[in-house]
Amino acid sequence: MIFDFLKTLFAFDANSPLLFTQFYFWAFFALVFAGFAKLQNKIWMRNAFLCFVSLFFYYKTSGLFVLILIVTTVFNFYQAKFIDTSGTEKKRRLYLFLGLLGNLFFLCYFKYAYFLTDVINNVFGIHLRVFNAFAWMGNLFSKGQPFNVSSILLPVGISFYTFQNISYLMDIFRKRIKPVEEILNFGFYVSFFPQLVAGPIVRANEFVPQIYKKYYLGRKQFGLAIFWIINGLAKKIILSDYIAVNFVDRVFENPTMFSGFENLVALFGYSLQVYADFSGYTDIAIGVAMLMGFYLPKNFNSPYKATNPGNFWKRWHISLSKWLQDYLYIPMGGNRNATFATYFLIITISLIALILSGSIWVGVLLLLILGSLCFIACKYPERKKKINTNLNLMNTMLIGGLWHGASWNFMIWGGLNGLGILVYKFWKDWDVYIRTQALLLFITICLILNCIFPLPVFRILLVWICIVLTGTAVRLLYNILDGKRSFKYLEMCWAVFQTFVFISFTRLFFRSGSNLDPAEANQTAWDTAQSMVAQIGGKWDFSQIGQMVYEYRYVFSLLIIGMLIHWLPENFKRRYRLGFAKLPLTLMALVVVVAVFIIYQFITADLQSFIYFQF
Repeated sequence: MIFDFLKTLFAFDANSPLLFTQFYFWAFFALVFAGFAKLQNKIWMRNAFLCFVSLFFYYKTSGLFVLILIVTTVFNFYQAKFIDTSGTEKKRRLYLFLGLLGNLFFLCYFKYAYFLTDVINNVFGIHLRVFNAFAWMGNLFSKGQPFNVSSILLPVGISFYTFQNISYLMDIFRKRIKPVEEILNFGFYVSFFPQLVAGPIVRANEFVPQIYKKYYLGRKQFGLAIFWIINGLAKKIILSDYIAVNFVDRVFENPTMFSGFENLVALFGYSLQVYADFSGYTDIAIGVAMLMGFYLPKNFNSPYKATNPGNFWKRWHISLSKWLQDYLYIPMGGNRNATFATYFLIITISLIALILSGSIWVGVLLLLILGSLCFIACKYPERKKKINTNLNLMNTMLIGGLWHGASWNFMIWGGLNGLGILVYKFWKDWDVYIRTQALLLFITICLILNCIFPLPVFRILLVWICIVLTGTAVRLLYNILDGKRSFKYLEMCWAVFQTFVFISFTRLFFRSGSNLDPAEANQTAWDTAQSMVAQIGGKWDFSQIGQMVYEYRYVFSLLIIGMLIHWLPENFKRRYRLGFAKLPLTLMALVVVVAVFIIYQFITADLQSFIYFQF
């Protein structure tokens, strides 16, 4: 019986990974914290202990993929040493290139194998199939066939620790930091279990200095750590899981079975779900790390308070946005100029889009866009810099989309976000009169398109432009009447509303294929997106909306409560966090018990994995 218990304890179960929302994780953390407390000021032993338990945590989450994590950790540890000790710039660049190549090989092999195979098959008209070389080698060593060689599974969190390793090598090359001397210390930095599988992406210069410090946890820090853990569990279980299981997932699985109103609410609901899920994970990770005396970077800053798409990406998944800015956008030229990489990437991505779509109209559209940009750059040299900047930005957003997943739907999602940022950059430079004229022109075009091609997507676009025109018309009328009073608060609310709606609609492509097998993601995602657009843009039976609201009253109530809490002023949130942290320990324990009891009333039959585990 003891043997069976130990076997269950140390074996990997693909159907029951170690999640923050499981009791087993908190039992695991209690044991880890007990061991950590014994070693807290013996720094090397403490770091080695946390390195090994982090690897065990990853094994319980991902099985034998822990070997990939170990291999990449060893590879990057020594590669950084080679970069640092090389005597010539040529050798340093060579070792950096090999280091980046090694990291990108593992990432591309596991994450983009299906994507690249589809591209090659479409270009050359052949029928290559994915082959799992690592599974084949495992079968050789085991002298059997325990591993499936015909499919490639994605290791949990590989994007996060790969980007972390790349930033480490880049910062060593740029001489921003010195290499970590001990391999176990480096292994601890790469594999630290609270943030290993879903971020945030931690920079070496932010985290490595912490691993050499003695343990300290003040009374205030303890209270804040407990707050973040409870806050994260509430977001994940009460908001994300309950909304997903009881409404959002049902609609996305079969959009045609639900009305346009239900599809639209599901789209907005998914925006709250994915935020509560991802930021909930981050909150728990921050709290768990803080209990051990380590501080992870802030990854979210109330993103649905953003007043424009660019501002949204400064608030959402901040560690990824900063990574892309520092290691992609700025090296390409940033807002200064374009480089070879700028044109290489935009042409390559355009060709991939053309190949995967298989549509001549996509090719025509791409040629028109690129041709127009070339014409403007030649005709108006003073605008060339702005065009180059916009190309760098669009490249960054497209790569950001592909980082999330290797499929057509993620390219569309990244491209729409990039387009939204570019449109806003032009929009803010126009006065209210030009904006009104532009919107009237777009409405005329949409009306013509609706007459010639009565498609749901054009109806949705027409309604959206009319909504934007409403706000612009109010501003125009105010200007004509020579208004003197400022309505900055109302303008901000209107901007937040428009941004939230835009971001939610881009998520249609993000959600449609994000949880699918890569081999089928493209077609299924496209079909789902088309069905939802058809329902939202079709005819609505407004007489049924009241009944729908009543039937989903608990879900809709949670949606409203969740958004209202999200939109609370930051100063107010800071005050109640600190208020909780300063509570007497007895009262704090009572609040925690009540909170946990309430949270677990919402728990679903099957615990839902965190959405960003798949990225």
